[in-house]
Amino acid sequence: MADNSFPDAVPSDALEAARNASNTEKLTDQVMQNPQVLAALQERLDNVSHTPSSYIETLPKAVKRRINALKQLQVKCAHIEAKFYEEVHDLERKYAALYQPLFDKRREFITGDVEPTDAESEWHSENEEEDKLAGDVTSKVVIAEKEVVPAEEPNPKGIPEFWFTIFRNVDMLSEVQEYDEPILKHLQDIKVKFSDPGQPMSFVLEFHFEPNDYFTNPVLTKTYKMKSEPDKADPFSFEGPEIVDCDGCVIDWKKGKNVTVKTIKKKQKHKGRGTVRTITKQVPNDSFFNFFSPLKASGDGESLDEDSEFTLASDFEIGHFFRERIVPRAVLYFTGEAIEDDDNFEEGEEGEEEELEGDEEGEDEDDAEANPKKEPSQPSECKQQ
Repeated sequence: MADNSFPDAVPSDALEAARNASNTEKLTDQVMQNPQVLAALQERLDNVSHTPSSYIETLPKAVKRRINALKQLQVKCAHIEAKFYEEVHDLERKYAALYQPLFDKRREFITGDVEPTDAESEWHSENEEEDKLAGDVTSKVVIAEKEVVPAEEPNPKGIPEFWFTIFRNVDMLSEVQEYDEPILKHLQDIKVKFSDPGQPMSFVLEFHFEPNDYFTNPVLTKTYKMKSEPDKADPFSFEGPEIVDCDGCVIDWKKGKNVTVKTIKKKQKHKGRGTVRTITKQVPNDSFFNFFSPLKASGDGESLDEDSEFTLASDFEIGHFFRERIVPRAVLYFTGEAIEDDDNFEEGEEGEEEELEGDEEGEDEDDAEANPKKEPSQPSECKQQ
């Protein structure tokens, strides 16, 4: 007896899937035959394979294990480097004591408390011959014109406005306002003091003022706290000591002389009666002396906003610049020679960079700049904030 039953119908979904698979296979064959597509795929694969992290992932487990051992050695190197910088700090403290008698004599010459001897004043400059010729010409002109005896040349005490002139010469100290200038003219000395042995690494900037009409403090201080140990979470980022926080001091302003605030008048209208009254209030004012009321670095896990981070980083940079450049080489910043040297050095770097870019065989060089910083104990003349 014949079997009249029909075979099960093939589902339409299966037929559609088969057609799609066939079309995909044909499209893949067409793409793989396109040389431009193949070149693009190969370039992408090459770039991936040349990435250091992707290369590490391809290594056998045994090799990765040895790399981990190398990282442990690197962490130990970072801790040894931290000890090195601690000893550098000790050396800085030792040599600061040797520099100090010279800096004390510098202050005496600046303030006019001591007059340098002829031997101490002797200095042969590069322009000495030009100055001599100019002097000879002037003398001949005076004799030829039979001029009367010239007025006596002024002889002020010491070197007037020495530190104030440095502030004007250094672009980094651009926060100085016009109303700050009369105060800075009373600045007699800036000192750097390093933290004592056994104390956390830090340094203090001391600004010594003569008696003035603005505040009663003889000394204003700024303390910079340092860190010289690898971060536990990221030990490989350690590149030497860094400033992590700073403290200022309270300035005892005389009445009406505080340049860090300004008084403004504001009108207020009563909601019910509609009457208007005028009130006065003090608001912050731009001034160099805000330098002694710094932002605090976040120590409780809360992050600072972008503007605060920039302000704090600028503060750290200024403190480091005072310690490393201005205080040790004050006379050269007064004359401008140090500033010219800095400018020439920067131009030389740019010139070298341009020359390297023009040489196809030139190699790129990374120039990492160390930023060590340190600090001492807080002096008694100024109350720490």
